[in-house]
Amino acid sequence: MEFADKNVLVTGAAGGIGSAAVKIFAEGGANVILVDIDPQALERVVSELGLDPDRTETVAADVRSEAEVQKYVEIARHRFGSIDIFFNNAGVEGATGPLTETTAATLDLILDVNVKGSFFGLKHVIASMTEQGTGGAIVNTSSMAGVIAFQGLGVYTASKHAVIGLTRVAAEEAAPAGIRVNAVCPGPVNTRMMRGIEQGMSPDDIPGVQAAFADLVALKRYAEPSEIAEVVAFLASDKASYVTGSIYTIDAGMTGM
Repeated sequence: MEFADKNVLVTGAAGGIGSAAVKIFAEGGANVILVDIDPQALERVVSELGLDPDRTETVAADVRSEAEVQKYVEIARHRFGSIDIFFNNAGVEGATGPLTETTAATLDLILDVNVKGSFFGLKHVIASMTEQGTGGAIVNTSSMAGVIAFQGLGVYTASKHAVIGLTRVAAEEAAPAGIRVNAVCPGPVNTRMMRGIEQGMSPDDIPGVQAAFADLVALKRYAEPSEIAEVVAFLASDKASYVTGSIYTIDAGMTGM
């Protein structure tokens, strides 16, 4: 089993990509710590996946708060003794619209969750892994919006560019401790987040928005969450032992078109 005896921490664990990753790690033999802001959603994921309670911990936490990030790191360490793998995945899309119509509240929400949340996770998990002295693997969730521009998603795009910058710096700084740090950049995925983006862009023509997004992709379809999670699992595994500071686009050819 690929992740036997590994302790894996996943934020945004109640979302589509997060729960798909939890499933892969758990089936691979890992102990899994699920973090999300919604405790009921966490319990639903645990139930739906049939996770072993002896190998599972849930933590309701708001990644915008450094104190709550410290809390989930401490709980993970207390429960399982170490953090070997960290999927730094929590994020929000926020309201869509042109920059000239974007509110300060939207700006604050997206930057707080996507940038501060990612930063606090890196800060405290890297410190914990360094203290453990056994290395580790971290995968951050960016987006195709971290690589190219998307009209109507200005702040989200900025936040995901920031995640790539944090990934590259963290990879350099954490390497001496044997910690690898990479990022994934999914294209459109069948998740609640994409439903929110579609709704925001054209609530009266969601099928049209979906068709437009699919047309940007060489394979002409959305990804399923499991297709993203499989790449996350590879980057977290020993098979990627020489991979760090890398930005993996999972876009079915979007950036090549």
